[in-house]
Amino acid sequence: MTRQIRDVMSPGTAAVEPMTTVARAARLMREQDIGDVLVTYDCDLFGVLTDRDIVIRAVAEGLDPAVTTVGAVCTRPPVVTLAPDDTTDRAIELMRRHAVRRLPVVERGGCPVGIVSLGDLAVTEDPHAAMVGVSEAAPNR
Repeated sequence: MTRQIRDVMSPGTAAVEPMTTVARAARLMREQDIGDVLVTYDCDLFGVLTDRDIVIRAVAEGLDPAVTTVGAVCTRPPVVTLAPDDTTDRAIELMRRHAVRRLPVVERGGCPVGIVSLGDLAVTEDPHAAMVGVSEAAPNR
């Protein structure tokens, strides 16, 4: 069943500025039990930083997380986004085409208002799918 993104997204996602250190962003992810943060400057989406970005682009490259900024290692524009009025079908299409698991949701003018993940879509689109149990499971600690 196709739904609007506003009905399935996680609203009010965590955001950091480009000059925030990778270490600070990682602590924020841990504290909020999330795998990504939006990188914003004022109300503009600058990029997306995932836990994978931290590992591949910072730690594996030998960069110091205490001084490396998220702006240096995040996925930068053009970042694929959705609008709250877009459909879950559109989100699935974009995720497939761009091989991403998360999409920022932005209002007109580019102001981020949330994020939609593959797990959000799995729970919404097919409640009996194998992904549902994974998406709803408690995080590993």
